[in-house]
Amino acid sequence: MTKFQSFWFSDAIAKEKNIKINELSNNINTDICVVGGGFTGLWTALKIKEKDSSIDITIIEKDLCGSGASGRNGGCMIPQSTKFLAMKKIVGVEDAKKMVKASEDAVYNIRDFCIQNNIDAKIRIDGVVYAATNKSHEGAFEDLIEDLKEKKINSWKRLSKEKIQELTGSERNIDGYYSAIGGSLQPALLIRGLKKIAEKKGIKIFEHSAMLSYKENNNIIVKTKNGSIGCKKLIVAINAWTPSFFPFLSRSVILVSSDMIISEPIKDKLENLKLNNGLVILDSNLFTHYCRTTTDGRIILGKGGNTFSFNNKVIPSYDGPSTIENYLKKSLVSFFPSLKNIKITKSWNGPSERTKTGFPFFGYHPKNSNILYGFGYSGNGVLTCYVGGDILSCMALNEQNSWSQSNFCKGPIKLFPPEPFRWFGAIIIRNAIRRKEKAEQLEIKPWWIDRQLAKLATSIGRVDKEKYKI
Repeated sequence: MTKFQSFWFSDAIAKEKNIKINELSNNINTDICVVGGGFTGLWTALKIKEKDSSIDITIIEKDLCGSGASGRNGGCMIPQSTKFLAMKKIVGVEDAKKMVKASEDAVYNIRDFCIQNNIDAKIRIDGVVYAATNKSHEGAFEDLIEDLKEKKINSWKRLSKEKIQELTGSERNIDGYYSAIGGSLQPALLIRGLKKIAEKKGIKIFEHSAMLSYKENNNIIVKTKNGSIGCKKLIVAINAWTPSFFPFLSRSVILVSSDMIISEPIKDKLENLKLNNGLVILDSNLFTHYCRTTTDGRIILGKGGNTFSFNNKVIPSYDGPSTIENYLKKSLVSFFPSLKNIKITKSWNGPSERTKTGFPFFGYHPKNSNILYGFGYSGNGVLTCYVGGDILSCMALNEQNSWSQSNFCKGPIKLFPPEPFRWFGAIIIRNAIRRKEKAEQLEIKPWWIDRQLAKLATSIGRVDKEKYKI
């Protein structure tokens, strides 16, 4: 097992008794082999099994299920509605509407699945808030809401300054929007629960069994350290690690860390702030701060857009404590001054794969349609991975429907420049965004060049700024 883990994963493993690790130690055959025991891999396998219980499915995971990105994220359930303006331009109105509705439905579908299968993933559906912390971010959703209302898919409402401060417990927030559709969960507990249910349904899962290579004969042969799997179809669901096996996707994403801290239990302090619920709070920056609490009275604060990797290598720092822990502590106190003296229990980070569009994509290997992939969740995977399971299950079963025929299933839509231009460009733009957002917070007009550079990265944000003045 990986030496350093997120708080979520350590917590989830501590709750399990008599953990049995089943490694692949011989050569086997299966109908469908899924590589990756995270959200995408497990949801895909479960949905295929639900559609056709006779299909033999095998999942292999390089570590333990939940030890990767799925067990390292913030556990925030955030629908895709805030990206609708940009999404409809890229994939079309109907596909964009379908993704918005599916990601919203996923909030309740995940909850219902957990209830039906006795998975205690600490799910709380208390909504999502996008808050403005300075005047330049006020009114960020007005054009978006107008469009969502026109398409009859709007769930957002603007709140007064007083209401947004009461709801978020922070006087830094001067404007904002609330949707009741969203909330939070413990991601690693969900993953470990999905693993158990998958095994009960007859899906074979081998941990500590990384895919080393694959080759194509009459069947596809997946090689691991101590065995191999012959399969008719191969589904690769390893997110940030995908380009290392599929070089043709090397320019489709850029890897960057998302960093988090979690506090000691502080129930009394959170009750004073009225944050004893599952609400997710985000600011309107491109590199968003996201904040939520846990059922045992802790607070978590995270921020994306920090450490970029060169040539999409999953670098060692992604598997360790946050490199910006002190910054995150200061940010937490800036939002909640009363938490100045609390202790931080743990910090961590993980690789987030950002696409040029800000949306995930799915596709077939260009030389073999029996090899499928899906990734690029761009920091918003808790709900979208559930949708990804729907999409990949349709593709794997050759279902001709609105998902399999959608523009999300045509592989990467836009590409980043090749290295070293991608990495240097990312650093230049990141630093420009940081300067711009610091100036905005100080109510100073940002430099013109920083405003222009920031426009090149609007897709990375959680807030759709297609029409929003940046």
